[in-house]
Amino acid sequence: TVLDVPDAPSTPVVGASGWDPVVGDGNLLVDQLRSMLADGATVVVAADGSGSADRLVTLLGDQGIHLSFDERGREDLSTPGGHVVVAPLERGVRLPQIGLALLAESDVTGRRRAHRRARPRKAVAQGHFDDLAPGDFVVHYQHGVGRYGGMVKRAIGGVERDYLLLEYRGDDRLYVPSDQVDAVRPFTGSDSPSLSRLGGGEWQKNKARVREAVTEIAQELVVLYQKRIHAPGHAFAPDTPWQHELEESFPYEPTPDQKIAIAEVKADMEGDSPMDRLVCGDVGFGKTEVAVRAVFKAVQDGKQAAVLVPTTLLAQQHLQTFSERFAGYPVRVEMLSRFLTNAQAKKVIADLETGDVDVVIGTHRLLAEGLAFKDLGLLVVDEEQRFGVSHKEAIKGLKVGVDVLTLSATPIPRTLEMSLTGIRDLTLLNTPPSERQPILTYVGEYDERAVAESIRRELLREGQVFFVHNRVQDIERVAAHLGELVPEARIAVAHGQMDEGTLEKVVLDFWEGAFDVLVCTTIIESGIDMPTVNTLVVDRADLLGLGQLHQLRGRVGRSGSRAYAYLFFPPDRALTEQAFERLRTIGEATELGSGFRIAMRDLEIRGAGNLLGSGQSGHISSVGYDLYCQMVTEAVAELKGEPIPEPAEIKLELPVDASLPASYVEREDLRLEAYRRLAAVISAAEVADIRAEWEDRYGPVPEDAEALLEVARLRAECVRTGVTDVTVTKGPGFGGPKFVARISPLALRTSATIRLDRLYKGSVYKAEPQQLQLHLNSAGSIIDDLVSALADLVPEDEG
Repeated sequence: TVLDVPDAPSTPVVGASGWDPVVGDGNLLVDQLRSMLADGATVVVAADGSGSADRLVTLLGDQGIHLSFDERGREDLSTPGGHVVVAPLERGVRLPQIGLALLAESDVTGRRRAHRRARPRKAVAQGHFDDLAPGDFVVHYQHGVGRYGGMVKRAIGGVERDYLLLEYRGDDRLYVPSDQVDAVRPFTGSDSPSLSRLGGGEWQKNKARVREAVTEIAQELVVLYQKRIHAPGHAFAPDTPWQHELEESFPYEPTPDQKIAIAEVKADMEGDSPMDRLVCGDVGFGKTEVAVRAVFKAVQDGKQAAVLVPTTLLAQQHLQTFSERFAGYPVRVEMLSRFLTNAQAKKVIADLETGDVDVVIGTHRLLAEGLAFKDLGLLVVDEEQRFGVSHKEAIKGLKVGVDVLTLSATPIPRTLEMSLTGIRDLTLLNTPPSERQPILTYVGEYDERAVAESIRRELLREGQVFFVHNRVQDIERVAAHLGELVPEARIAVAHGQMDEGTLEKVVLDFWEGAFDVLVCTTIIESGIDMPTVNTLVVDRADLLGLGQLHQLRGRVGRSGSRAYAYLFFPPDRALTEQAFERLRTIGEATELGSGFRIAMRDLEIRGAGNLLGSGQSGHISSVGYDLYCQMVTEAVAELKGEPIPEPAEIKLELPVDASLPASYVEREDLRLEAYRRLAAVISAAEVADIRAEWEDRYGPVPEDAEALLEVARLRAECVRTGVTDVTVTKGPGFGGPKFVARISPLALRTSATIRLDRLYKGSVYKAEPQQLQLHLNSAGSIIDDLVSALADLVPEDEG
């Protein structure tokens, strides 16, 4: 959402609210719409596609709510009444003061199309084609790194099809047929990779080198896993009544991901092998509550628990959280950090040894020699990758024989999570809390009046402000000037060149409410949850990367209050094109929107490095992140005894016009994504799903697109039977077949060759090259005949 900064405080403010979920009570929405229409309001429903729009008109019409819909998109939305338009809208909004209601399709139907469950087998192929534009780097599995030149139409042998144009070194060009787009992925790695040369052996050597490194990592992971499952561990008892009571006292409704994480952690703890689970999720997504419940479970079973954190500030925050949650129960929680005097620290250490302390939260002081527990049962490690090498070695010693729960705020990609299933126990918290609101973002020239107004507005609601100035040299001068602009604000300064103790003290004082504004560099603590900070001001946003801007903006809006982000650039300086694009992207995209795929991918690559070892970043850069993840998947599967052959290109040369017309699916990125899904199908059922979705989103399927679906059905049969090449050419004429299909490689049993002679007269099978020459006599049923032939000759139980 882009928010214009008002010129004056007198600019009117319009109240807005969302729609209540319709699941279980659709009448409530219908009554609200009837009431608004009766009052002369304008009601606009945004449908996902033409098919959906027609269905919504009928659905609401049956309830007495009459909506107009113009398929040509010429609906006049300025007139009162009900309208349906085709537009991408995630959620609707009510603006009763100006008589306007906007509804997304999901507000009416109660379901969101975006959350289709991905098939694990093809998960690594989920390229982010909606971010792909001509000029972007891509990687082709067989041919290497190229530059995407756009989608082009080409007629070959009288048949017109869509192709992806890829440009390689030496001005070489590769036209990838639309049914093979699954072999192409967007390249995420280094900013400007070198292009591969078509036909050279360089790409294959590069791939082999990366595969060797990946196999070593996979072997290490498997060895560690085998050691762990054979190590003796403590099986914790099932939940006690107090456990249920503590969980019921949680003031929020756990997100679906939280519920899964809690269930998985408890199952691990109750098992015989020591737990070693990694829970990943952004700050505010509920990792701490998962840890709270695990720690309480350990203590209920007479064991001690230790929570290890990288900073004193995080220790302080966890101490407060755990103490509040365990208040009223006979659980003693203590902290070990620099904020304790020597005498206090000695007392905590002595009580740990006698068992008088149940839970200890601490920094690397927990790793000091001589510190002993009476009976440690659970170790929680927060942000393990932020500890140094020597500390990591000490953590390994502490982990022996105890259950370990590791928390991380660096996102780990789903693809990697799936590939490591059964090797590394991973749980992802991807669902934001329901109360989280999008952050209103303003991008524009630096304006002192707007800065002052934003700080004052935050002070009025007793909130706090991050003011990011990323130059240490003049940060004190900037803070002093802010003090002149807003004299009533209490201002503190924090930057990375302060000594560690001073920096921690300043940030802790800010967290505890001693200051209103923290003027700081980009060191804003990523692990700290500061729910009272709901305004962010960045004075030189043009100098920061998209990932940095996204992370900075993610520091505000944690509490459910409306948050604001002001991203400024100097008024007297021309922006570079790249800086303009970055600021435009972040200004237009909502916090959880798809515009941040690139920023998230940067973070995910870092997450992959944390999980698999930082030395992997070079390999990720050389083959691209997506292909690297696929290689990890294959290496792990092979070690599990599930050999995965290198994916072969399936080449289909058919005299059939099959494409997705631009008149049917207008946006190129959506067409590209549709082609990718078709290229990834492995069953006729998936093709039927895609057809149903197209009808729903875009209306009746035209002839060329119908032919495309039929080609996908043939492709699914080829996947099942191992065929990689189907070429159909015109027959010899003179009474012979109209068409001849050459299908290879195809291994036929003796019984199948007998069926071939009986069912397909004149067709020839050559066992040596494993090629079938199939005679076809009808131009209109070529694909149907090919699918039937493969089904007849290689039945399901043989494929």
